Amino acid sequence: MSKIAFLGLGAMGVRMARRLLDGHELTVWSRTRARADALISAGARWADTPRAAAEGADVVISMVTDDEAAADVWLHPRRGAILSLGSGSVALECSTTTPRWIARLAAAATARGARLLDAPVAGSTPQAEAGQLAFLVGGDAATLEPLRSLLARMGATILHAGAQTHGAILKLVVNSLFAGQVALMAELLRAVEAQGLAPARVVELLARLPVTAPAAVGAAQLMVAGDHASRFPTRLVIKDLRYAGELAPLPVVAAVRRQFEAAAARGRGDDNLTALHQETGEEPAR
Repeated sequence: MSKIAFLGLGAMGVRMARRLLDGHELTVWSRTRARADALISAGARWADTPRAAAEGADVVISMVTDDEAAADVWLHPRRGAILSLGSGSVALECSTTTPRWIARLAAAATARGARLLDAPVAGSTPQAEAGQLAFLVGGDAATLEPLRSLLARMGATILHAGAQTHGAILKLVVNSLFAGQVALMAELLRAVEAQGLAPARVVELLARLPVTAPAAVGAAQLMVAGDHASRFPTRLVIKDLRYAGELAPLPVVAAVRRQFEAAAARGRGDDNLTALHQETGEEPAR
């Protein structure tokens, strides 16, 4: 039985961790202990710090918000999980971060004789609930292979993107592409409605054409339904687009980011990114 530590029990993390209860000795940590209550009731152990959670773990998984949160979880000088890693340990950074953070964490893990895979996920809360996430993995293939069965508990697809940091980079590409599709769909649905077309019918027809990505169709269906319950919050979209903008000059990504920033400025930061549909047509805040 593998010993797994899971750090970060937000909307994604708690769903991913739940799928590891069967067949593993699971220890969990989160900033808010109440988020762990159901997992503890189901058999998980609670740890008061990331360092304590990682003690004796074969695999330590992090699923937190951003670079800053990840640095605090892993590298805090007193309670950081890195302090419990050693030879044979594997760190899995599943958070959406910059490649710069992955390189920093990799150096810290190597210094302790541990190994790191950057393994962010494509998918949102419904996919996490169903174990249908896609893992985008960067790092040594020999480290990945023994962990495929563990990742398969949480995801249906495991893609080896290449060397360390490549998973993180690919994740920023994926999220930027999705955000761009959502922004364009939001704009176009408002436009066709103004021209007298029924948005629901337009989405139905677009779904039958090869030019339309399935993810864009799903987002459009949520727009038509007015369902903006938080799956991928606008504030996190903005963060990911900002991180993507560090990779290279990306003027289209920057324009998309401005649209989401304008929506957040009007109170949509915690809403699903599809809430942009309610804002399209207004000039973005300058």
